[in-house]
This record gives sequence, C-alpha cells and structure tokens, in this order.
Amino acid sequence: MNLKRYQEQIENVIATIPYPAQPAELYEPISYTLSNAGKRLRPVISMMACDLVDGDCADAIHPAVSLEMLHNFTLIHDDIMDQAPLRRGRETVYRKWNPNIAILSGDTLFAMAYDYLIRTDPKILPQLLHAFNRIAIQVCEGQQMDMNFETRNDVSIDEYIEMIRLKTAVFFGGCIQIGAITGGAEKSQIDLLYDYGEKLGIAFQLQDDILDAFGSEKEIGKKQGGDIVANKKTFLYLKALALADEETGLKLRKLFSEPVEDEDRKIFKALQIFDKLGVRRHAEAVMEQYYQAAMQSLDKVKADPAKKEIFREFGVRLMKRDR
Repeated sequence: MNLKRYQEQIENVIATIPYPAQPAELYEPISYTLSNAGKRLRPVISMMACDLVDGDCADAIHPAVSLEMLHNFTLIHDDIMDQAPLRRGRETVYRKWNPNIAILSGDTLFAMAYDYLIRTDPKILPQLLHAFNRIAIQVCEGQQMDMNFETRNDVSIDEYIEMIRLKTAVFFGGCIQIGAITGGAEKSQIDLLYDYGEKLGIAFQLQDDILDAFGSEKEIGKKQGGDIVANKKTFLYLKALALADEETGLKLRKLFSEPVEDEDRKIFKALQIFDKLGVRRHAEAVMEQYYQAAMQSLDKVKADPAKKEIFREFGVRLMKRDR
C-alpha cells in the first residue's frame, strides 16, 4: 500500500483530463481548481480502502478521481458562500473570475464527477451511485445547517458536531465506503470502515477549526482567523460561550455580530478570549476522543494487519497535518 503511488496515479488521471477549448471561462477555472492539488486525501483514502479489502486498485482509480472532483466542486461553491479570498494559498475561483463563472464551473465539475464514477464495473455501479449521492446530499445538508447557524444565537455544541459530521465527516466515510465496495468487501466490513472514516472526519474538522484560529497563513494556505471574520459558530466559539462569565459572553456575542471594520483587530480580540478560556485545549480533547473512536472501529476490521497499520499511520499523518 503506497500512498505516494496512489497520489501519482490520481495526478496522472487529472493531468490528462480532456478539457474542451471553449468556452474557456467555463473550463479554465476547473483546470485551475484541480491543478491546485492539496494532498488528494479523499481519493487516496478511497484507493487505500480498496487495497485494504484486497481489491484491485486499478478498478478504484476512476471512482477515486470522481470523489476528488466532487470535493473540489463543494470547495468552489463554499468559497462563494463564505466569501473566502484564498484556497490552498491561491485566489479562490470566484475572486479570480467572478461568482457566476464559479457557480457554472462548479456545476460542470459536479457533472464531470459522475462521468468518472460510472467508469467502473456495472454490477456495483448502483451501490457506488447511492454512496456518491449520499455524500453529495449530506454535504449540502451540512452546509445549510452551517448557514442557518449564522442567524441563530442558540446553537449547541451537539448541533455543531452534527453539522460537521454532515459537511465534512460523511465525505471521509463515503470515500472509504466507495473504495471498499469497489474492492468487493462484505457489508459488515464496509460499515466498520465507514465509521472509521466518519469519526476521523469529525476529528479532522475539529483540527481544521483549531488551525483556522491558531495557525498561520503560511501553515494553512488561507487567511488566519477566517472563521472569526465570517462569524462562524465553530466549536471554539461555542465552547467559549459555555465557559464564559456573563460579561465575557456578552463581549464575544457582540464581537461575532457586528460588521467587520478591522479584520485583524477582530481576530485579535476573539483569540484573546479563546486563550483566556482555554478553549483550544477543550477542542483538542474532543478531537482526540473522535480520533480514538475511529481507531477502535479500524481495530475491528478483518484485514491484513500490515495494511491496517498503514491505515492507522494515515490517521496519524492526517491529524498532524500543517495545512
């Protein structure tokens, strides 16, 4: 099981996508997005799952690429909704072109994802389509919950965890599920692997919240404090409210409700409160709980111990990522 080899195979397929020449405004943003690689975590873990259950990874490559396309489709649209200026250290599509072009390019990328997904064994295609559509629908459910939170002052930590489960974690679980289906695994093993991916995905998103607040732009590839500027009700914010006295709670609510006049000052004030209340430590503790739950599900999977160990190492690398 060679992670670098999987990344190279995915890159080779993406590098040879035959984009039509016209309209350039539609396809150039797609090429721009897919070429800004990141680490290809989702397609790699899908191919890993196929190998873990002793499947033929050649069968998993096109479904894996379809998942990378689906992921990048969601990023293009998320950046519009979040008004994010940077993605992986570069201008977001809607900023480089405009929101209308970004919407159309994202929609086209979503359709292209289906085109790659169906390049598989027709016998398992209905299962793959069901799993793929489940990811797409639940990610949208999570995004809608996230948007709803913007106008609510009574969001609970449990609701937040459910939102990130839908918006982020089901994608990890679904990628592993699709790889395991492609590899011919039994349902009981697929379910365990899905649970591993979902729990790991929640831990991953909690870490992302921590990095957004406390990481540097160089480390994370986007502006530090973006969630604070956007008034996102992350775990850090919600835990701070739960721990704060009345005066501090009022300050925090006011800070996350006023129009932004000075982004850097707003981030500084929010981080002062977060540091005072020690919310980073609390977020890291919950992140660790979900990470350990993921490892427990992996322990129950019946597979080659050496391959399972590489899956475990993948989880360790994921939680030590710097961007």
